[in-house]
Amino acid sequence: MAARSSTSVLHYLDIGRMGRGEVINQELQRQGLTRTGKVPAVEYNGVVLNQHIPTLRYLARDLGRYDGVTNWEKFIVDAVSDIYIDWRFKWVENLGKPAEEYKNSFVPKYYDILAQYYSETDGPYLLSEKITYADFAVYQSIDNDLRTGTLPSTLPDPISKFKGTFEQRPNIARYIKENFPKL
Repeated sequence: MAARSSTSVLHYLDIGRMGRGEVINQELQRQGLTRTGKVPAVEYNGVVLNQHIPTLRYLARDLGRYDGVTNWEKFIVDAVSDIYIDWRFKWVENLGKPAEEYKNSFVPKYYDILAQYYSETDGPYLLSEKITYADFAVYQSIDNDLRTGTLPSTLPDPISKFKGTFEQRPNIARYIKENFPKL
């Protein structure tokens, strides 16, 4: 067995924060970096990780951070991640010209469902004061819906509280300041 590298390599496309450019899929497959030809692909500790939510989950569990501790907490984090994956599928379908059903029905329902999970603790994060990989995914959905003009004008209170707190994290605040388009 080959020695595992301690260097991580991210394969992605630098095309902004709404990247879906899969123009290099055959080359990624040829190189063995992805089975699907899609990014992201992360080379980490001698293995290649694909699909962004399973990659986040793997990294969280390997690091022993950003996940639940008990089986119940892990279930909650996984459940919210699955809800996010459903949102992401619909969001991609609606890029460019969002359907009214997506904007006025699906998206508000999505945030209402998330609010049910986030309201089970005092928050602001899914697992109260402990941030998880699912929180990063949920914030990405908020950011993506904002950028496509599909974010509801009012978010449920637990989601609004989460968003405000998440945006105050020093690295996130700095990233937003440097990368958020001036609208």
